[in-house]
Amino acid sequence: MLLFLSRHGLRAGILLAAMLYASVAGANQNSPLGTNTNELSEEDASVPFVDLFRSAMAFEDARPWLTGNNVQLDANGWPARLNGQTAGSRFLSHMPPAAIPAGNYTVLYNGQGKIQYGGDARLVQSQPGHDIISLQPGPDNKYDATLRIMESSPNNYIRDIRILPPGGICANNPYQRVADASACRGNFQSFVQHYAQILFNPDFLNYMKDFKVIRFMGFSGVNNDPERGWNERQQVQHATWGGNKGNRGAPIEIQIELANRLNAHPWFTLPHAADDNYVRQFAQLARQRLRPNLRPHIEYSNETWNFIFLQGNYVRDMGMARRLDTNKNRAGYRYYSERSVEIFRIWEQVFGGPQRLVRILSGWTINEEVANIVLGHKDAYKYADAFAIAPYFFGDHQSIRLVRSLNETFRLMTDDSYRYSINNVLGFIRKQKAIADKYGVKLMAYEGGQGLVDFKTTSDMEPPNPFLYEANRHPRMEQFYNQFLAGWKREGGTLFMHYTAPRTYRRYGSWGSKEYITQPLSQAPKHRALLNFIRSNPCWWAGCQN
Repeated sequence: MLLFLSRHGLRAGILLAAMLYASVAGANQNSPLGTNTNELSEEDASVPFVDLFRSAMAFEDARPWLTGNNVQLDANGWPARLNGQTAGSRFLSHMPPAAIPAGNYTVLYNGQGKIQYGGDARLVQSQPGHDIISLQPGPDNKYDATLRIMESSPNNYIRDIRILPPGGICANNPYQRVADASACRGNFQSFVQHYAQILFNPDFLNYMKDFKVIRFMGFSGVNNDPERGWNERQQVQHATWGGNKGNRGAPIEIQIELANRLNAHPWFTLPHAADDNYVRQFAQLARQRLRPNLRPHIEYSNETWNFIFLQGNYVRDMGMARRLDTNKNRAGYRYYSERSVEIFRIWEQVFGGPQRLVRILSGWTINEEVANIVLGHKDAYKYADAFAIAPYFFGDHQSIRLVRSLNETFRLMTDDSYRYSINNVLGFIRKQKAIADKYGVKLMAYEGGQGLVDFKTTSDMEPPNPFLYEANRHPRMEQFYNQFLAGWKREGGTLFMHYTAPRTYRRYGSWGSKEYITQPLSQAPKHRALLNFIRSNPCWWAGCQN
């Protein structure tokens, strides 16, 4: 299999995806666990790409701080006309120091002009189209780095910026970063020369390789994404795939390529406003490019029952427009169910039937009414394979705010007087399993794990945040995960998609199974529990290895 992607006017041949990746992937097919991905941004401590600029802030999103209001961008987001101003981007922010190697990075670009670097990036050497910068963690023991285009020729403006680390890989082991050719037996591939083929950070691949399914909800930027037409989607040639909400996401081609390289089933979440042509084109692209042994897991949007998201309000409005219910919330649940089935049917047409697909309807863990409406509306269950929920254990939202010690945090998860203790959440799972059984579908978890977060704090170190971080780092968290995952299996759950890939602990939550992509396993109790569960519990449900 050869995949050629057009990237910034270059022909980037991704040549490793066939025999090489097939030779090191495959053990994950016995895994009972999948993982969610993160949103692409300069803060993403999973660092998915070799080229750091793939996740950088879009020039448009940096107005007026780094990009002047008069700067004109081309169709792909590159600054085509500075008009006397500057255009900039932030490509690292709040990044833990061990997430990427310190040292000299190579910046390649096309066009004529001058780039200035800021924060923890320092220019070492410059020549046309090729800068060397030094990246070293700052005094705060983090990476924060920017670049700014100071001069750019209107007839040959700066574009196609790539920020590439030192080192590379040995061609027979894409899951290990090496410093130089001395680590390989004549098959060294440097990141600078082979970035287009390597594409993914080997540390990221090494983390992902243990999971059976990869859910692309975060990676695709589907939350609050207003995309409707196929021409509005993120494309490979765009300046960056990072950015603000509603304006970021890895292209579908890149999602498929990651699934292929990992030999992992992709869990696609389709934008809530996507029209039928978008859905059909998506399905056709997946059929053309996805390994034939991999099964697309199809889900319409993400948490449409959750009205904090644009998609939650969209389905309510559409449900009322279709007069599906007199109650706006129930109308939204019914529209989600109806639109999901419409999407499933389009994918079935493209794939010649449902045999290769996993069609997923999702609901709200604590709400049985949602499950019954979503599965029962116009017999939607007959066109689905699974019903998915998001079981999190954390105590309760009000009590978290009052936590002032590690032991108090542990009590939230173990004392059944709290609604979301581990045992109480297993009770919710039991009830949802009964509903799934009634309709004859499997029970899955589209997300899940610990959920210790106080959404009302305004700074990272404001209480109770330090205690929540400490609990996530404590060895007892591994025991809680062991208990929870064993309970999930015992209650009849099937595929469990942990939330989420390595992610820095901040006031927004301690979601990552690691805090950064290269964190040692000895420091990551949640990830230890996930790996131990995978090794001790090969997938147990019918068809799980098919």
